[in-house]
Order: sequence, then structure tokens, then C-alpha cells
Amino acid sequence: MSSTPARHPAATPDRGASRHSAPPSNLDPEIAARLRRSADGLLPAIAQQYDTGEVLMLGWMDDEALHRTLTTGRCTYWSRSRQEYWVKGDTSGHVQWVKSVALDCDADTVLVRVDQVGAACHTGDRTCFDADVLLKDAVSGVPGADQ
Repeated sequence: MSSTPARHPAATPDRGASRHSAPPSNLDPEIAARLRRSADGLLPAIAQQYDTGEVLMLGWMDDEALHRTLTTGRCTYWSRSRQEYWVKGDTSGHVQWVKSVALDCDADTVLVRVDQVGAACHTGDRTCFDADVLLKDAVSGVPGADQ
């Protein structure tokens, strides 16, 4: 395995704000070598309530945000709009205490199981998926749903 973590590409004129140049990361090089990042050098990070399975939010992590999440016990994300790191709850008090972190089978998404204190969504809702339900409890016509 490579001992040098992959770095993010520099901002380009066509994608500008969606890319960033990452500072050197302290992420374990063996973990970094496994990650399959998006073109802008980020991984989607799904936050899930550890005891209920409730999906709370989706954020973005680069290598350093993942390192901070793994080592501090608090979720750290990369803000694509502000182009900076943010620790969930530092300003709102709605902290995410990390219980476990896992990669999906393709190593391109992180699942962070957390103990959420307060609202997970910036709107004040418990989750980011409360307000705009497109389909609810639709089981008819789904194979195996009657069993």
C-alpha cells in the first residue's frame, strides 16, 4: 500500500468553489490509500443515530476531516460552501459524539454512527430528511412486502 495519502486537486476555474487544496493530513496512510474520493477529493459521510438507526444527515469529509473524526470523538466535516472545516455542534451545541466509523464496500462513502445531541439539521429539524418526504410507507407492489 502507498504510504503517501492522496491529496486534493487544486481549485480549477470550471469547478472553483467545489474543490479545495487540502492541507497535509494526519490520516493513517493505510486508511488514506483505501479511500475512493470524488473528483473534488471528498467522501460523502452519512451520520446515523447509533441506537435507533435513524439517518440524520449527510456531510462531506476529506482526509483531514476523517482523521479528526477518528481521533477526537466528534464529527468533523468539510464545508463546501464555506471552504473550511467545521465540528458539528461547535456553534449550535448540537454535538455528534462518534460511536463508530465504517467505510462502505467501495470505500467511497463513510458511515458515522453517532449519539446526536439536539437537532442534526441546520434548520433545527431532528434530521435533514424530516421536512420533504417524497414517498411515505409505500409497500404495496414491492416484492416480498406482504411477507
